[in-house]
Amino acid sequence: MTLKVYNTLSRKKEEFVPIEPGKVKMYVCGPTVYNYIHIGNGRPVIFFDVVRRYLASQGYEVTYITNFTDVDDKMIRKAEEMAVTVPELAETFIAAFLEDIKTMGVHDATLNPRVTDNIQEIVDFIAALVEKGFAYEAGGDVYYRTTKFADYGKLSHQNLEELQYGIRIEVDDRKENPQDFVLWKAAKPGEIYWDSPWGQGRPGWHIECSAMVRKYLGETIDIHGGGQDLTFPHHECEIAQTEAVTGHPMANYWLHNAFLNIDNEKMSKSLGNGILIRDLLKQMKPQVFRFFMLAAHYRNPLNFSDESLKQAANSLERIQNAYDNLKHRLNTASATGEVDSAITARIQEINGQFVDKMNDDFNTPDAITAVFELVSEANHYLQQERVHSEAVQQFMAQLERFDAVLGLLSQAADELLDAEIEKLIVERTEARKSKNWARADEIRDLLTEKGIFLEDTPQGIRWRRK
Repeated sequence: MTLKVYNTLSRKKEEFVPIEPGKVKMYVCGPTVYNYIHIGNGRPVIFFDVVRRYLASQGYEVTYITNFTDVDDKMIRKAEEMAVTVPELAETFIAAFLEDIKTMGVHDATLNPRVTDNIQEIVDFIAALVEKGFAYEAGGDVYYRTTKFADYGKLSHQNLEELQYGIRIEVDDRKENPQDFVLWKAAKPGEIYWDSPWGQGRPGWHIECSAMVRKYLGETIDIHGGGQDLTFPHHECEIAQTEAVTGHPMANYWLHNAFLNIDNEKMSKSLGNGILIRDLLKQMKPQVFRFFMLAAHYRNPLNFSDESLKQAANSLERIQNAYDNLKHRLNTASATGEVDSAITARIQEINGQFVDKMNDDFNTPDAITAVFELVSEANHYLQQERVHSEAVQQFMAQLERFDAVLGLLSQAADELLDAEIEKLIVERTEARKSKNWARADEIRDLLTEKGIFLEDTPQGIRWRRK
């Protein structure tokens, strides 16, 4: 099965055919860095990380760009509140964002361009729009003339009369049409600014991505992604800007993830139900949050609750324990004889199931079902008294291949099993042999504090993480 993705532009699944064979150019809108990211922000971050990982696993060379909006109205207001400059504010929250996504196991982007590093490209882009008649200057501001772009509304599937005014679209008497949106904003006294042909000011929100996509990825890219809330106005406006200048499609495939609700209510400032990712991850393993995010299809709304997190933790524990059990049995597995060919065939069959599900518009919940199929097979195999080392390695390697896409396995256990921990386990074994129960219990308690639990099995002592 070839990869098919749901394209917001066409509202149907389409076969994915990259512009250049073997290569994928992908842009996902990043955060406005005026605060710590909340769990709603985590959904596109994790989902598109998985998209990028999966494409790489299928042999594509992926150039993955996600930007930082490091100047806008919100940042100016927040900087004033904190009595810092806008660049200082940006540095604080860019560092926090990178720290948070690293904790969640998100791979680094190929590049994280910033608005303030691309002002000249943005000014040049606006100038091209003005020259072509798609933009006009009014009192130091520059607006996009939406009535001139015949396809305005094609992404959100609305016409100009039906369009609802979205975030950061301001009503202004200087506009020729209420739907026109700002490309360049004249600076108010005391605000951060840059020089331009229209006076001192700064970019509007939408223009930054058009300029950076063209600069870093070219006139047409393969995948443009983001949250559902960005479909209109942000991505709609990007299309209008870019295609007016280049005459080519901005992106061949537009992907949008659905909203995250909290206890069946939409997350909002007015409800005060926003949860910061860094606060949440103090209470649970990051892999649990990733599992929760991937357990539902990205285009379906996802409800965040204590119960859903508990279910995610329990499910993830099954996968982690299976992997740890395989690793443990590898120490005593036999290397003689040949591996049952049925085992190899079954593993390959499950891998095919995983790939088929991921090829169906990145269907992570069904792909996770394939992971559990493998876990069940591995657990059944390990019930045998004698296991073959190559079979164990095949199970482990397949779980690792799945994990290279999903990012669910914890590697912290490996870090804790250093020489000190190994020595303590050996010492506890000797203490038990000599009937020094007090010392054996003391060592067990010490290891428990480090998050390592010991189990006595027919194959010897093994450990697992809490």
